[in-house]
Amino acid sequence: MCGIIGYIGNKQVIPVILNGLSNLEYRGYDSAGIAYLENSNINIYKAQGKLQNLKNKTENITANNSLNIGIGHIRWATHGVPNETNAHPHTSCFNKIALVHNGIIENYKELKDDLVKKGYNIQSQTDTEIIVHLIEEKLKEMPDKTTAIRNTLNDLDGAYALGIVFADEPETFFAARKSAPLIVGIGEGENFIASDVPATLEYTKKVIYLEDNEIAKLTKDNVEIFNKKNEKIEKKVELIPWEPVAIDKMGYKHFMLKEIHEQPNVVRQTLSDKLHSSEELVQLNEVKLNEEDLKKLERIQIIACGSSLHAAMVGKYIIEELVEIPVDVEASSEYIYKKNITGKNSLTIGISQSGETADTLTAIRQSKEKGSHALIITNRVDSTMAREADSLLPINAGIEVSVAATKSYTAQLLALYLLALNLAEIKKSVSNEKLTILKEELLKTPQQIEIMLSNKKAIQKCARKYYDTRDFIYIARGINFPAALEGALKLKEISYINATGYPAGELKHGPIAMLDNTIPVLSVLVPGTVYEKVLSNSEESKARDANIIAVTSSEDEKLESIFDYIIRIPQTDELISPIITTVPLQLLAYYIAEFLGKDVDQPRNLAKSVTVE
Repeated sequence: MCGIIGYIGNKQVIPVILNGLSNLEYRGYDSAGIAYLENSNINIYKAQGKLQNLKNKTENITANNSLNIGIGHIRWATHGVPNETNAHPHTSCFNKIALVHNGIIENYKELKDDLVKKGYNIQSQTDTEIIVHLIEEKLKEMPDKTTAIRNTLNDLDGAYALGIVFADEPETFFAARKSAPLIVGIGEGENFIASDVPATLEYTKKVIYLEDNEIAKLTKDNVEIFNKKNEKIEKKVELIPWEPVAIDKMGYKHFMLKEIHEQPNVVRQTLSDKLHSSEELVQLNEVKLNEEDLKKLERIQIIACGSSLHAAMVGKYIIEELVEIPVDVEASSEYIYKKNITGKNSLTIGISQSGETADTLTAIRQSKEKGSHALIITNRVDSTMAREADSLLPINAGIEVSVAATKSYTAQLLALYLLALNLAEIKKSVSNEKLTILKEELLKTPQQIEIMLSNKKAIQKCARKYYDTRDFIYIARGINFPAALEGALKLKEISYINATGYPAGELKHGPIAMLDNTIPVLSVLVPGTVYEKVLSNSEESKARDANIIAVTSSEDEKLESIFDYIIRIPQTDELISPIITTVPLQLLAYYIAEFLGKDVDQPRNLAKSVTVE
C-alpha cells in the first residue's frame, strides 16, 4: 500500500524522488521520507502527513552534482502510528544503511526480540526497521551486500518491496520483492525502482518487472537481477504504453472529476476493441474458454474487494441471467480464510483494478491450486495477477489516480457484460434477438454517459441540498442493488458521511427504524421487473418523514409528488442500467465531498492499491 522509489543517475536526486512520490501519493499519505547519499554519508529527511510537508523541509537543500542517488517513501501506516519516527526510510544503528519498504513482515516481533537481545536499539514501532538491522547484522559475517540481503530475506515471513542504499557503496543501490509490486525503470545513464509505473513515467517507459524473491542491483549504467539462488539472470525489458499526460489533471479541479469525465471514452474504446456492432460476436481473444469448457462448468465464483466486489455482484446477476450457470460472489478477504469448494469444473474470476490486491491474488492462487481456471479482469496487464492468469480480460481504463474508483469500476462492469454476452454466444443460452438488443443498448452507453455529464448542475443542486447530512441511505433491488452499495461506498469514502446501501425490501426488516427527516433515502429506480416494488419501498420511507431522492429513467408523472428530488438518467434496458445509474451516484458523492471541503482525491486512511492482507 505504501509507495517507494529509488534513483541513481546524473540528475539531482531530490527533485526526482519527490516528483516520483507525488505520482505515488495515491498509495498512502500518512507520512513521507527521503534518504540520499552525499560524500559517503546518508542524509535523511522525514515528515508526518502529506508529501507537501516533506517538500517544505527539503526545499532549501543546496543543489550539488554529487547528489544523484537516493530512495524515497510515501506511507500508509500498518505498524506504528503515523509520525516522523515511524516514517521511512529507516537506518542502521550507525547510519550506514537506509531502507524503504512496502509490505508487512509477519514475524517481525520474534526478529525484533532477537535483535534486542543482541544489543540493537530499536527506535520505531514499525516492522520495517527490523529489516535494516538484520542486514546490518548479516554484514558482520558476510561483506558481500547481495549475499547479506539474500540471507536477510530468508529470515522474513510476509510481503515486501525494498529499496536499500549503503553509505560505503555510493554508486549502487539495491531492491528486492516478494508478494508486493516493484518495477525497475531503465533509463539512459540513469535507473530507477518504484512501486508503480507513474513514479517513473516522466523519465522512462522501459521497465523490468521484478518477480518474487528476486534482488536487483542498480548502478546508473547497469542493472543486474539475481534469483533466489543468487544466480544472475536475464530479464525482459518491457515498454509501457502510457504517456505522462495520463497523470495530469487536464484542468479539472480533482483527478476524480477528470476520471468521471473520462468514462465515455473508456467505454467507447473498450467497445471498439471487443464489440464492433450489435450483429457481430463479442471478441475476447484473451479469454481461453470454449464450448467444451462451458459444458464442464458446474459453477463460477467471482472474487474481489471494495468497488470491484460491487462490480462482481452485477456480474453474478448478468451471468446467471444470460449463461444460466450458478455464480457465487465472495470478498477476497473472506475467501482466503475458509474452506472453498472449487476444482477443475469451476471458473474463478478475479477482479482487481491494480492486479496487485493482496487478498484477491492469494484467493486466485488458492483456487488455481485446486484446478480452477483463473480469469482475471484488471486495469493493469503488467500486474502480478495478469501474469498469473489462465485467461485475461483487460479493462483498459488508463491510469486512475484518485483513490475512489470511478472509471475503473465502470470499465469492470463493461468487461463483465462483454464476458456474459460472449459466454452466452458460445453456450447458445440466449436467443440471438435478445443478444442483439443488449448489444445495441451497450453500444449506446458512451453517449448516455455523456448526456449525464452535460447535465451536472441538477446533481450539484441535489448535493448542495443534502451535503450537511450525517447519515444517508441508498436503496435498490435486483441488478441495481450493487449500484446502491457502490453509491454509498463512494459517498462514505470521500465525504465521511455514514452512507449505507440496502436491498429496498430489507428496509422494513430493521433499517426503517432509523428513518426520520434528518436522513435522506436515495432510490435507484429503473423501469423493469422491480420498479413498482422499489417505488413502494420509497413511499414507505416517505411515510416515515424521510427526504427521498430518485435516480431514475422513468417518466411516471406521479414521481414528482412522491420524491423530494429527482435525478434523471437516460432510458436503457434494465439489464444494462447499472452502467448508467452509477455515474450520477459518483457525481453526487463528488459534489457533496467538495461542498464539505474534503480532500476528494486522497481521503483519510485510504490507499488506492491494497497490497497487504
